[in-house]
Amino acid sequence: MRTTDPHPVTGQEFASPVPPGTGWPGDPASRHTPVAVTPHQVADLAASCADVAELDARITVCRACPRLVDWRESVAISGRRASFADQPYWGRPASGFGPAGAPVLIVGLAPAAQGANRTGRMFTGDRSGDWLYAALHRGGYANQPTSDHAGDGLELQGLRIVSAVRCAPPQNKPTTQERATCAPWLHRELELAAPTLRSILALGLIGWDATLRTVKQMGWEVPRPRPRFGHGAQAQLVTPDSRVVRLVGSYHVSQQNTFTGKLTEAMLDEVIATL
Repeated sequence: MRTTDPHPVTGQEFASPVPPGTGWPGDPASRHTPVAVTPHQVADLAASCADVAELDARITVCRACPRLVDWRESVAISGRRASFADQPYWGRPASGFGPAGAPVLIVGLAPAAQGANRTGRMFTGDRSGDWLYAALHRGGYANQPTSDHAGDGLELQGLRIVSAVRCAPPQNKPTTQERATCAPWLHRELELAAPTLRSILALGLIGWDATLRTVKQMGWEVPRPRPRFGHGAQAQLVTPDSRVVRLVGSYHVSQQNTFTGKLTEAMLDEVIATL
């Protein structure tokens, strides 16, 4: 029985899930990266990250949510889509993608089982990513309109993408406890981003709520009454050093929105232009 498969870009053989530090394109972790296995350890390891590189590495080896660990790894081993059956699956949490210190941050929900859980990069390898990266390319934030796999040459400028939950959840629905366990990663992400941050694009209600909840915990001023999510909705958030960061809402780039016309390319371009 075959135990490894060739990476579709580099041709290097990898096991699924991919062990850290084995050469996967863009893998920020090594075999020495500390692993969180409890919610308390997530909080401690997130808070002690000195920079984005360390944060990314620790996120990608997290094992604090047993249900999500079982799901993401079962998909990587036995739940592959037929069209990807000959490819290795990342099968680990997805770190942020994009440069540290970017003035724009996108906050999504979670990796897709056959998308980032396969490729190891946010919004990469599925229809949602096709929509998002094409729009970012049109808006001047990406050097190419496609995002097929880690190592394909895609780069972002002035923008970084993260998510509220870092593992692919069953049926795209993380539990309340899983969201809470993962929250410290987003908290530290926003702390590190804050000095240079200009705007945040929340994809969907969960991204919107997670952002508002996190910045309030960080001591930012949030408008009252609490801003309501909607496509094109905006709110001004004020940091403790009195800087204004704009929060912008967009319908998620999921197929249930793009296939039905609830979200069109023009609508997505409009919100990206406001960032």
